[in-house]
Amino acid sequence: MDVTGIINRRIATALASIRRPLRAVISRITTEGGVMTAQLDGLQGETLQALEVFQHFGITSVPPEGAMAIILPVGGDTSHGVVVATEHSEYRIQSLKPGEVSIYNSDGASITLKNGKAIHMACDAFTADCKTWKVTASESAEYDTPDFSTSQNATVKGLLTGSGGMSISGDNGSGATASFAGSISHTSGSISSLSIKINGVEVDKHIHPTPDGDSGPMQAG
Repeated sequence: MDVTGIINRRIATALASIRRPLRAVISRITTEGGVMTAQLDGLQGETLQALEVFQHFGITSVPPEGAMAIILPVGGDTSHGVVVATEHSEYRIQSLKPGEVSIYNSDGASITLKNGKAIHMACDAFTADCKTWKVTASESAEYDTPDFSTSQNATVKGLLTGSGGMSISGDNGSGATASFAGSISHTSGSISSLSIKINGVEVDKHIHPTPDGDSGPMQAG
């Protein structure tokens, strides 16, 4: 009697009843509930229903239809399978170098951790909702944009320098459009104003008494 052969056949029979990890293609995703589930089409023509999609805590994504998936049958049972990895060759960023990491979506938005301690973000709109925002740039910070705005106050604690002119309007309820504390140095050009008031006196309307009578208001030169 071939005892070894009998044992091998029995082991092979037992293993044949246990489903091994398999590949499939996602056909539908359900995001409701505590754990996302997927319907998949197996490579052997089978349809796998409502399999759980396990992801790492703190990171979640919804794979698009057509994404490839690896299924791990828990206990060797296909109906208890769990999707443990997904991939889609159409959207995967393929220009990364060894050591780089990227988070991306099917629309092309991405955050890439590049070599050299650099981070690159690509998107059409960027929104941050937070209570405080602090950026520490030890050398410089640059914004290349045709328009930069803030809905409320802006405070500059260092030198404010500009080369494209300045336009200010409105008084924010204070009665003055602009308020300066300290001396103002005007080095070139001219100052144009409809009216100038110094110490409560409008300069253009101020009249000085002279030996020949009142001087009259200021005349345009």
